[in-house]
Amino acid sequence: MSTLRFNALKTLPFRDYRRENAVQVPEKLSDLFGENVFNENTMRAYLTREAFSAIQSAMKYGEKIPRHTADQIAAAMKDWAMSKGVTHYTHWFQPLTGTTAEKHDSFFTPTEDGRAIERFSGNMLIQQEPDASSFPNGGIRNTFEARGYTAWDPTSPAFIMGTTLCIPSIFISYTGEALDYKTPLLRALNAVDAAATEVCRSYFDKNVNKVIATLGWEQEYFLVDTALYQARPDLVITGKTLLGHAPAKGQQLEDHYFGSIPTRVMNFMKELEIKCIKLGIPVTTRHNEVAPNQYELAPMFEEANIAVDHNSLLMDVMARIAHRHHFHILFHEKPFAGVNGSGKHNNWSLSTDTGENLLSPGRNPKKNLRFLTFFINTLKAVHDYADLMRASIASASNDYRLGANEAPPAIISAFIGSHLYSVLDELEKVNDGKLSPEEKTQLKLNVVGKIPEILLDNTDRNRTSPFAFTGNKFEFRAVGSSANCAGPMIVLNSIMAKQLQEFKKEVDRLIFTKDLKKDEAIFNVLRDYIKQMKKILFEGDGYSSEWEQEAGARGLNNKKNTPDALKLELDEKFINLYEELGIYTRKEFEARNEIKLENYSMEVDIEARVLSDIARNHIIPAALNYQTRLVDNVKGLKEIFPEGEFQEVAKEQLDLIRKLSANVHQIKVGVDELLAARAEALAIADPQEKADFFCNNVRTRFGKIRDAADAVEMMVDDELWPMVKYREMLFTR
Repeated sequence: MSTLRFNALKTLPFRDYRRENAVQVPEKLSDLFGENVFNENTMRAYLTREAFSAIQSAMKYGEKIPRHTADQIAAAMKDWAMSKGVTHYTHWFQPLTGTTAEKHDSFFTPTEDGRAIERFSGNMLIQQEPDASSFPNGGIRNTFEARGYTAWDPTSPAFIMGTTLCIPSIFISYTGEALDYKTPLLRALNAVDAAATEVCRSYFDKNVNKVIATLGWEQEYFLVDTALYQARPDLVITGKTLLGHAPAKGQQLEDHYFGSIPTRVMNFMKELEIKCIKLGIPVTTRHNEVAPNQYELAPMFEEANIAVDHNSLLMDVMARIAHRHHFHILFHEKPFAGVNGSGKHNNWSLSTDTGENLLSPGRNPKKNLRFLTFFINTLKAVHDYADLMRASIASASNDYRLGANEAPPAIISAFIGSHLYSVLDELEKVNDGKLSPEEKTQLKLNVVGKIPEILLDNTDRNRTSPFAFTGNKFEFRAVGSSANCAGPMIVLNSIMAKQLQEFKKEVDRLIFTKDLKKDEAIFNVLRDYIKQMKKILFEGDGYSSEWEQEAGARGLNNKKNTPDALKLELDEKFINLYEELGIYTRKEFEARNEIKLENYSMEVDIEARVLSDIARNHIIPAALNYQTRLVDNVKGLKEIFPEGEFQEVAKEQLDLIRKLSANVHQIKVGVDELLAARAEALAIADPQEKADFFCNNVRTRFGKIRDAADAVEMMVDDELWPMVKYREMLFTR
């Protein structure tokens, strides 16, 4: 046979990718760290003292860089980059497409005397002008207004990719609105820095001048052989399989998890790690994940803005290196039905410029009071803004994963462990108002003072919780693998900034109007917060149906799809939050909501078209082809056997013919209904109504077609089946 599937399968045995792409790892990876980054060490070597001081002040304190200093920095960047063979530069930015973007300009500049020089000025470093006409804008600009601007972000170091100097940048419209992820992220990080620093200096440590939000992401992904990937139109176009019968062996034995890494995959990982180390991405962890052909990579914690840049860069680098090893990388949250999907756990914390992790218990009551302050305020923020957190992880692809047996449900809850739960119980019992000396002693020594001891057994993880405390950080587990980390980080840092502002107001009010001591005021406010937010604390199995019922009784929302989640996002409470903190204008926020709704509708629409095409052009012809063979076989039997005996001999073939006909009919009717529903959806103008219709009337029709197609797959002769099967994609090494 010469189907696309068999042509792809034939390519597998003829090349030994394991030997061909073997990678030699240097003795010390640390010698390569940051080799292709314009980092602090490189700056010291290339910049004047004045320029170095200016860029450090910009990175640490947000101070503006003078134009003449920008010229010095640009010249140094050019000299460094050209010493490494660089010929072009680009403002590397993160538009609302979900990927990164870049426009390359050459250093090469002709001169008036017919010669040429390499030029890179401060103006070129600080700003570029890419065409913004095709980037999502949510109605911010008219179609004919194409201009947009990128502006250098000096807090994230420039780096080299190939022969291009990449300058991390923000992206704004001609009229000044943010059109990217980085701009609101920087605003959110500034807001939480200001609020957290004020709390630290007022109540705990006057030496704190800055609080840094840190992020450690865990990137899960699948690897599929390139030839097999190219033979699956659904994978190529949508990033997931829209049909395919489950293999006999999936992940039920859990033998892949943390198992021996296949040689070909290890070669990919080795090359990836070397590239990451050179780019300053501090990757430290690699392992097999639960599903077949699924893997994970994780770095050390970094400042959140740099961590977001590094994750976006990593996804690009991973795709490039995968191709060198004849793999295609899948970041879709649920590329294969029946096995675990992929997430991108966001581990978040707050650290001071004095070296303290504010979410790490201390060794004395004072430090533990500080820990409890930030710990409880985080939980209070999650409680008050749970719907905003849910919206931050909403996407058409993540809808396939959330609430399944490998991902947290769409209910936003928090896991803190039984020991910390008991600590909160004790704090909740604190008397209102002033404490007696005995109460102060008991509280500080018997409750607050014992936190380090009891936390020794409190570092377990509840893998079913969307937001879990894991010893010295919170892990936002519900983030999807294809997402830009900036989305949830903007929300988390914004709501924490707002919550800390409110906390300080309440504590100060008790100190100045109720004449309470500082510690007493803090305890009183924290006690009230515990009472208000306890309903989001859940220690049990988040996958269970019992939890859904209990969460409903507690009044927690369970928005299982993106349109429903995004509907809540436009609550005036959330818009006011962003406007007060200066994260978004109303116009910017409403535009982003519209963009997310439009993206959802487009993704479901593309899936509907691809599924319809595959069903009509691949599945039905294969079924009819096999059915024709069966019919010919039945005709031959009828000629050989007498009528009475024929019915018995041809019984199985006749049964197969009937089942094939029934499933072909189901596919045909399902496709017709799907295309009719799609046409109806496309006629809807309102973004929310359109997304609702695609969710409730288009995507819901996929299952009927898939069930019939998967049934046909198990009936048709293997040689006639045109689509690469699950067993071939998931177990190719």
